[in-house]
Amino acid sequence: MMPRTMTTLAQAPTVNISVRKLSDITLNNEYLRSYTDVTTLKKSIESVGLIHPVTINARNELLAGARRFQAAKELGWDEISVQVIDRDELVQELISIDENLVRMSLTGLELEKYLNRGREIYEAIHPTANKVTLSTETLSAEEKQQQKADDEADEDSFAAVTAEKTGLSKSVIKSAIRRDALASDAVKHARSDGALNATQTNEIIRLAKEAQEKVLPLIEGKTAKETRRIIAAAQEGGWEAAREESEKIVPLPREYSQMLSPMKRVNRSISRILIEELRYEGPEQRAINNELITLKNNLLQYFEMMGIES
Repeated sequence: MMPRTMTTLAQAPTVNISVRKLSDITLNNEYLRSYTDVTTLKKSIESVGLIHPVTINARNELLAGARRFQAAKELGWDEISVQVIDRDELVQELISIDENLVRMSLTGLELEKYLNRGREIYEAIHPTANKVTLSTETLSAEEKQQQKADDEADEDSFAAVTAEKTGLSKSVIKSAIRRDALASDAVKHARSDGALNATQTNEIIRLAKEAQEKVLPLIEGKTAKETRRIIAAAQEGGWEAAREESEKIVPLPREYSQMLSPMKRVNRSISRILIEELRYEGPEQRAINNELITLKNNLLQYFEMMGIES
């Protein structure tokens, strides 16, 4: 049975505990998060000391513990306890990724990038472990059932060990990995700018990266349902078919989309009140009645504007 934590997946690393001058430690690692707010951490260290040493390699490069390092520096320390990892470059990188996945909140894109790179390293170190599939093919009901059974039995893939360590589900981890691995640079840029969400990205990555860049303008601002229609058309007939499908879609104003779910909830509640003849005469009665009267008046004006017989 394989070890169950990412930092020990490449067999137990050789660790030496010692002390280093802060000035001798370098921060060259792209995964480190330095210069964050460490006020609370400093108070903890002042109270109980540094419980967990930072992690460095043989070249005194910081691999994990950037916030602890920053806190010690801001407290005016000259030295800090370190654990020195003597392993190859891939394991060192995996340790840094592990630190970020477990200890820090990450943006969607950062999380996807770290998970996908962690997968690449993990599968290189453990070639016999279950692989995370990057396929986006639509599965039949039988195939979905088999995939669910496989996921439940899986204990040694990167998704499985990461799920146990982070609390994220295997399906969330796999979807995040696929978004980073399969999305084009243009799609990632649109995600970064807020023009595209994760659900839209899950659909557009069904296309080749070259096709994604052409179709991208067609799905920006579209709903998940509309995006699926456009991507399905692109898969069937290419960009021209996707454009034609996009032109058939009548944009739904944001105000309407925001109104639909609350209206359904209100209608369900009113129906239940009427069926059960549920009366209320408590302190909130006046506020509720005033809101309902306002709703009634707005609806009458809306029906008149739309030419609807009320």
